[in-house]
Amino acid sequence: MDETASSPSPRKEELLERAYQYALSRGLADMSLRPLAAAIGSSPRVLLFLFGSKDGLVRALLARARADELALLEQARATVGADLTAAVRATWQWLAAEPARPLLTLWAEAYARSLAEPGGPWSGFARQTVEDWLAVLAAAQSAEHRGGMAGSADRTLALAVLRGALLDLLATGDAGRITAAIHRYLRLTSMDGKADGATPPPLCMLCR
Repeated sequence: MDETASSPSPRKEELLERAYQYALSRGLADMSLRPLAAAIGSSPRVLLFLFGSKDGLVRALLARARADELALLEQARATVGADLTAAVRATWQWLAAEPARPLLTLWAEAYARSLAEPGGPWSGFARQTVEDWLAVLAAAQSAEHRGGMAGSADRTLALAVLRGALLDLLATGDAGRITAAIHRYLRLTSMDGKADGATPPPLCMLCR
């Protein structure tokens, strides 16, 4: 029976989990099957049999990382209900936490490779993650706001700010400065402005 089928064997799942932990600590860019296999207690031949090819293994690792990312994003969103401002704040709290750094570094690598090598195993990863994150943010909006142009613009802007802040964090590690910027963004563009009597500015004012 072909173990590369959609129903993975326990051994395949075990090796995928070990390979995922390896990728979190070392990245995927220069991954070679021989040192990977040695590190996880397998062999290149077994990995090729289970995953079909090195590209197949990379795709499986990206799917594993995406599942982790989505679960953690949804966990952050679920704590706040239908409140986009609170969802952005909770999401940033997770993004800025040190334990999330290996996963997010792997995400950034895969995102960049997906743009530079659109025909490889990374194909579609960047677009898929944009859609994933937008769906999570949409779930934090009220039903009536979610479907309109303003709702789409609000979550797109929130995503752009979160992604930009994340890249800054991965590059500099300056969580304090970037967190202050996130909080200022929320005060300028969201319900946070009502806390001190301010009126949030129109979205176009932020584009000047």
